[in-house]
Amino acid sequence: MTVPAGENAAEILSVGRALPPHYADQETLIFAFRDGWREQHYNLERLEELHRAVQVSGRYLSLPIGEYAKLDSFAKRNEAWGRVAVQLGESAIRSALQAAQLTPREVDALFFVTVTGVATPSLDAALANRLGLRADVKRTPIFGLGCAAGAAGTARAADYLRAFPNQLAVLLSVELCSLTLQREDLSIANIIASGLFGDGAAAVVLGGGQRGPSRGPRVIATRSVFYPNTERIMGWDLVDGGFKVVLSAKVPQVVTENIRRDVDSFLAEHGLVRSRIAHWIAHTGGPKVLKAFEAALELPPAALDRSWRSLSETGNLSSASVLFVLADLLEARAAKPGDYAVLLAMGPGFCSELVLLQW
Repeated sequence: MTVPAGENAAEILSVGRALPPHYADQETLIFAFRDGWREQHYNLERLEELHRAVQVSGRYLSLPIGEYAKLDSFAKRNEAWGRVAVQLGESAIRSALQAAQLTPREVDALFFVTVTGVATPSLDAALANRLGLRADVKRTPIFGLGCAAGAAGTARAADYLRAFPNQLAVLLSVELCSLTLQREDLSIANIIASGLFGDGAAAVVLGGGQRGPSRGPRVIATRSVFYPNTERIMGWDLVDGGFKVVLSAKVPQVVTENIRRDVDSFLAEHGLVRSRIAHWIAHTGGPKVLKAFEAALELPPAALDRSWRSLSETGNLSSASVLFVLADLLEARAAKPGDYAVLLAMGPGFCSELVLLQW
């Protein structure tokens, strides 16, 4: 379904990012995994090969490397998730609001996306207290969209602001992928995930179309695309130890078979073609996914440079990744008035989320 914004198009005012303080380069992490899986894994050279193939130079972790061995149950992992997530979430929101010259009391709606931890009340309730949000703030926690949730959350926040064009919304993504690691799982999917995913948070501040003069890109339209009978392409199996990764080798194939058609039909509804898009804001799904985007969309050589750089510097941050790429574009001030951009991500369902922006 496509949702056009019309006269009440929401605009993106700012993006804030937060990373945990514990950074490890990829070689350090490879050594740690070799040491931890030495007795279980029959082919440590293959492990190293897979970790280097994801083209990640290093990642930020929720905890010091030495503390992960103590997390021997889902309860302990999830407790750590809640403790770190609220800190990173608060930092990301405060950073975004400060960049937009706004205060927490001005926030009317808070959308929260994650797929790496659970809590009831959801994390946004704790953040309402820590930030001092108003008592009438509308909270919308969204779980389960995985890597697609950064784009989907942006779209849902923009949808909300079409109905309330004088209001202010914040989207928060917090993903602490390192806390989901299943050390007993020696599947190829888990080994790839252990080399690819990192931890981080991002917050997007969006203003309704009637709040005042334009200060950032407008959300012109959004589209969600669901691919039937693809549940086992990506997701979690819930096991005694927590979240066991489901990651099919068919992900790049799904991208190749669908994304060109979906993007072209989305753009055509607004009288656009791919050559009119000045900026591509793509989720950093991994080298094979980014190459599939480039080939299927016939993109110029440098079109996804920001996505490739983000992948190298922080790894795949699930739903936060595409928002990190968006932040890079905004901070570079590379967009000119009238420029179009497409923000896109794919994730569990399997599905894609597309957002059309214009400066």
